[in-house]
Amino acid sequence: MPIAHIHILEGRSQKEKKKLITETTNAIASSLGAPPEKIKVLLIEVKKENWATAGITKLEEG
Repeated sequence: MPIAHIHILEGRSQKEKKKLITETTNAIASSLGAPPEKIKVLLIEVKKENWATAGITKLEEG
């Protein structure tokens, strides 16, 4: 049973997240031959103040 963990910044629409889940499921099914009903996709939404590059958070970037 494949499990995909995807970390994304908060703020995306439900439609965008649904598309990501569907396309990830399809890609895993296609590449591994796994049945879609056995594929789990976990979206982890990270607050902008908790995501940083080079010591600067996404919240600070604006």
